[in-house]
Amino acid sequence: MSSVISNTAIPDTMRAVVVHGPEDYRLTELPVPTPGPGELLLKVGAVGVCASDLKCYHGAAKFWGDENRPAWAQTGITPGHEFVGTVVAAGDQGALDTRKVSLGDRIACEQIVPCWECRYCLRGAYWMCGPHDMFGFRGFNGAMADYVLVPTRALTHPVDKDIAPQHAAFSEPLSCSMHAVERANIQLNDVVVVAGAGPIGLGVIAGARQKNPYQLIALDMSDDKLELARKAGADILINITREDAVERVKELTEGYGADVYIEATGHPSAVSQGLNLLRKLGTFVEYSVFKDNVTVDWSIISDDKELNVLGAHLGPNAWRPAIKLIESGVLPLDEICTHQFPLERFQDALDLVGDSQGGSVKVSIVPSLS
Repeated sequence: MSSVISNTAIPDTMRAVVVHGPEDYRLTELPVPTPGPGELLLKVGAVGVCASDLKCYHGAAKFWGDENRPAWAQTGITPGHEFVGTVVAAGDQGALDTRKVSLGDRIACEQIVPCWECRYCLRGAYWMCGPHDMFGFRGFNGAMADYVLVPTRALTHPVDKDIAPQHAAFSEPLSCSMHAVERANIQLNDVVVVAGAGPIGLGVIAGARQKNPYQLIALDMSDDKLELARKAGADILINITREDAVERVKELTEGYGADVYIEATGHPSAVSQGLNLLRKLGTFVEYSVFKDNVTVDWSIISDDKELNVLGAHLGPNAWRPAIKLIESGVLPLDEICTHQFPLERFQDALDLVGDSQGGSVKVSIVPSLS
């Protein structure tokens, strides 16, 4: 006899997007998964569409760190790693008790599903887990579906049920942004430059604002996105199509350059831009998934400036403050979360993320929309 706990009727089948290969994602009818011991079943509230989703869709997101793995998401898997959902079933009471949740609660799940056995996990660096299974990419189905299964190894966080689902799902990119901010070790007298005012860049600006640096400068090619950057906390806005960012930053810093540069565009030109506008002994934080290889003059990093160059991956230990910031209502989330699509229009959502002229900032899929 099944020990599944639920207080609502759950259908036998659901809609789900399934990966068949690069540029071949299909909406399919699948059985609703049944949670086993320690597992939860969520009814998906919203799932954000990330630039990495798009790069995987086109077969160009080489972020696995293993050349033997394909550049696209695992065939047969359902994509979608930025999601929130409502707990509608549990494999047993322990699944609820362990996570301190009840049926009907809303939770967000971290992107990575750690193995908890590799060297990185055992040392506390779970976000660098060796197998690196992630919702929607490898190992576990994501949330471009009506329901998603939460395995026992996954990390979950409660989210206020009264927040719009697309706003609540923004907790994933915001946690990533806040991890990049933590890596930067921002000080009160720092001049901080953030390249890119897309979802990650806006989150970086919001997170950096919490550190209260002396000046917070946003760079982008869009005046509309720069206005959002101002609302998220930027002091100075630079449209790089009209101004030379390197010259302007040096003018603002008596010729020295910025203390911190956080790259959140994924465009190769933004890397050399950052190296050139940083002061000596400055800090460069990279948070992007690049489509193409990036080449820079490493002499700038070493002999010229002795820079601190740091990477940032996922959003470890940043989910609670990210969710708290969303719940505070201080972010202009109605203007950040610009487009929501029903599940049937997943392809339109992917295409809009790839359309630089489409006017979108954060695109989400909300399965309950019709």
